[in-house]
Amino acid sequence: MSNNRSGSFLGGLLLGAAAGTIAGILMAPRTGRETRQILKKSADALPELAEDLSTTVQLQADRLSESALRNWDSTLVRLKDAIAAGMEATQRQHQALEESDSLAAQSQSPARDTLL
Repeated sequence: MSNNRSGSFLGGLLLGAAAGTIAGILMAPRTGRETRQILKKSADALPELAEDLSTTVQLQADRLSESALRNWDSTLVRLKDAIAAGMEATQRQHQALEESDSLAAQSQSPARDTLL
């Protein structure tokens, strides 16, 4: 059954290709010579088109690279500022804790002396 399907498919494919080729030849608006000349001109223009495309892609890549570097630099500056602010806040909190521990220790010392 599978063999029959693939045979039908290949037969239909060949028949469709043949019909398309015949229809293309009969309906072509130009002669074969004109079509070949147009194809040759198109093929001759391909290297120039490829070069233009390459230049455009290179320019876009350069712009993207510059933009990424600018964004990276500003991100680094913000990150350094955030780290510095975090360090300062940590130091202030550490000093506040040391002061409160020191005050708590001082307030407990006289009370202990009176009990002894």
